Amino acid sequence: MNIVAPGGVIGVLGGGQLGRMLALAAARLGLRAHIYSDEVDAPAFQVTALKTLARYDDEAALAKFADGCDAITFEFENIPAATIQFLSARKPVAPDARALGLTQDRLAEKNFVISLGLQTAPFHAVDNGDDARMAFAKLNGAGILKTRRFGYDGKGQAKVTSADEAARATEKFGAPCILEGLVDFSFEASVIAARGRDGGFAAFDVPENIHENHILRRSTVPSPLSPAQEQQAKIIARKIAEALDYVGVLAVELFVGKDGALLVNEIAPRVHNSGHWTIEACTCSQFEQHIRAVAGWPLGDPARHADAVMENIIGAEADAWESLSRSGALHLYGKGETRMGRKMGHVTRLSPRK
Repeated sequence: MNIVAPGGVIGVLGGGQLGRMLALAAARLGLRAHIYSDEVDAPAFQVTALKTLARYDDEAALAKFADGCDAITFEFENIPAATIQFLSARKPVAPDARALGLTQDRLAEKNFVISLGLQTAPFHAVDNGDDARMAFAKLNGAGILKTRRFGYDGKGQAKVTSADEAARATEKFGAPCILEGLVDFSFEASVIAARGRDGGFAAFDVPENIHENHILRRSTVPSPLSPAQEQQAKIIARKIAEALDYVGVLAVELFVGKDGALLVNEIAPRVHNSGHWTIEACTCSQFEQHIRAVAGWPLGDPARHADAVMENIIGAEADAWESLSRSGALHLYGKGETRMGRKMGHVTRLSPRK
């Protein structure tokens, strides 16, 4: 097992806020982060001296990047699978190409989850309008049509309430889709967990997540889950991580049914927005945990020492940074352009653990 000692370099594909926070976590451990991004104003470039600005299919740039790294990871899942395969032939990459490829395709991901004996919302593959009509007929009233690839924060999905609406949405997307039945759930939750190169596993407490306009608004710990449900959620994450021989932090988004059942919604092969509260509320944050796993270090203690509410700062809300800085632990991501629906930062408010 390769272990990256202090002074070593962790390569990070992607220069968004997650890459930025990974770089900061690496620095805390005496490691350096090399950010690779195709965006000239990538927020993560602001916090590290090691940076590469190039396309994700530029093999010359990728090879030079790999030469300067001891281990490599990524901060978002739309990295081309070919990029991961190219880099994996040169340096250890975690998570691996299999985990990335599986989570890039919602249909493959759902089938994988079902194969582990876990529950999901009902779903059907949809490739054209006729498929959409037939799939809708199998649902009970309405559903969510999603593109199989490249969707996040509500992008690439639409609620449909008729067969014709499902067919029109499919034709509008112009890509392979999946039609999911609506779930009668009490609330949404997520498990942020890590698996090390040695097979060690650690999971953070499970937050309750509130979304607005398909974007995460806030995550709260503790959640309303019972101790038994909390344990079940962590078992679900462990089963997924072990089946993938996963290395790094992953997030498993869950629907908590009104009957108490836990249904897997999506898997994110990376650190996750709903785990940002761990920076202040835990000794070892999700970002440090991911760097530890990728570097081959022992996993840190995920225990929570405070109750926490993490709230995203979206769009023009960032203009109130001065008052937000008084309300809790403020994180601004260094994004130059404010846009509606864009995550500009977050604030975490702590209270004594009950």
